[in-house]
Amino acid sequence: MIPVPGFEGRRVAVFGLGRSGITAARALQAGGAIPILWDDGVSGRMQAEAEGFLVEDLTRADWSGFAALVLSPGAPLTHPKPHWTVERAHAAGVPVIGDVELFARALHALPEGRRPHVVAITGTNGKSTTTALIGWVLKSAGLSVHIGGNIGIGVLALPAPTPDAVYVIEVSSYQLDLTTSFAPDVAILTNISPDHLDRHGGMEGYVAAKQRIFQAQSADALALVGVDEDWGQRIAADLRKLGHRVCTVSTSAHPRGGGDPVRAAHATPTEPLQPKNWVPASAGMSGIEAEPGALLTDGEVLADLSAARSLPGRHNAQNAAFAYAAARALGVSHEAAVEGLLTFPGLAHRMEAVGRLGSIRFINDSKGTNADAARQALASYPSVFWIAGGKAKEGGIDSLRDLFPHVAKAYLIGEAADAFSVTLADTPHVVAHTMERAVELAAADAAKAGGEQVVLLSPACASFDQFPDFEVRGEAFRAAVLALGAKPEPAA
Repeated sequence: MIPVPGFEGRRVAVFGLGRSGITAARALQAGGAIPILWDDGVSGRMQAEAEGFLVEDLTRADWSGFAALVLSPGAPLTHPKPHWTVERAHAAGVPVIGDVELFARALHALPEGRRPHVVAITGTNGKSTTTALIGWVLKSAGLSVHIGGNIGIGVLALPAPTPDAVYVIEVSSYQLDLTTSFAPDVAILTNISPDHLDRHGGMEGYVAAKQRIFQAQSADALALVGVDEDWGQRIAADLRKLGHRVCTVSTSAHPRGGGDPVRAAHATPTEPLQPKNWVPASAGMSGIEAEPGALLTDGEVLADLSAARSLPGRHNAQNAAFAYAAARALGVSHEAAVEGLLTFPGLAHRMEAVGRLGSIRFINDSKGTNADAARQALASYPSVFWIAGGKAKEGGIDSLRDLFPHVAKAYLIGEAADAFSVTLADTPHVVAHTMERAVELAAADAAKAGGEQVVLLSPACASFDQFPDFEVRGEAFRAAVLALGAKPEPAA
């Protein structure tokens, strides 16, 4: 755990007692604060009381006595309307912050020579894979690495900082909205496409939240920006105007609708960070261009990814480019960085090969919860038997029409099945309703087609109509696949 100083002897309101909330309370208490906890759910309050925390009804509290409100990222800060705790805090002049901001303040309180390095990753898609990949590469190179945040362990539950440590932190737009002083040494924005617009009041608000990952960076920190979309290109340009050290990452794919390929922009070459007792990398870079099978920087081949079984597709080549650039900035040698990329085992529910039945491979991309994420998966294979559907996002799958030729047949599940059926009118498809039925039908059709085939779960939807979350949905897919007699694929 990371104790949070700065609130010694002061009352701090903590609302929302999920993973981040209860961990924040523990970290505040360890730093000498008096956390006052509340949650709308009885179970959260009971857990807090069982741990000995002070639980008070914040609807009746005197807010003038609070030094801060630590808000769960699940509670709305601004849209569709501010949470009632936010309104109470603003009325009393109480700052509203989150667990990532507490983490930042804990590190800032350390003497400069004792602060660890921080790599932070955000983006609409790819942030979890990029986070895990960076952690794997750095660990493989012998660094002391702690991975958490929006992935796995809450950031304040990670081990206490040591000077040689690197924290690799995934941060969501909700978490970034609650930060003011979070200043990663390497900040990464993978990409931006419409998502969570109801929580940010539209696309401009969503982009502004993502861009906050760079807001407090120092002059010698590094900003890594994906520039395959207009939003990323604009952010990279804005950061350069503000004097940030920027390295861009792009793929060599043509933008949707044609036009010239997006190329990695050139900037002043970046110099590696200088952690204590680490050997700095010798080569700077201004931009990396990624494509399946290779990583390129200014035309020089850096790594052949064809042997990296856990990094299929152009989007994973882009994730690998981010990981390579971050590792090099932290002093990892070229050889060690490439070795880490090639040995990465992958993440569950993200382009995960879960089984093989004869010549049929089953790929679990349950984390593909929107059309843009599903685009990356569909584009990774020339032909797929595609399982899609769930609770549809705005726009459905209309934006994927250019990839429908990759679909040998689609199997539609959940609430979106009927609407997706209309969109796929000219593509072979069937409304299967359930995951088990979809897997059964897809496997049968793939077997009839003969040869090497891929059955792909990439729903382009949220899971909440049939499953609690995307993990449970992915495990349902895995279970259905193995029930057919498929053999689990060996680890990469």
